Amino acid sequence: MKVTDICREHGISNATYYQWKSKYGGLEASDLKRLRDIEVENARLKKMYAELALENAAIKDLLGKL
Repeated sequence: MKVTDICREHGISNATYYQWKSKYGGLEASDLKRLRDIEVENARLKKMYAELALENAAIKDLLGKL
């Protein structure tokens, strides 16, 4: 099949296909799984940081009013 046909079938642009190909083209299945696990862990850590930063700001605001 042509790349254009595959992209149309999956609802993505040719540019997206080639971007993904350049990013993930040389990776093996185990590398992709490891990358996905790292991305999930990164998202969890970002959420944790956001919650702590918000809590820290609230505490500073409260202490500033005392």
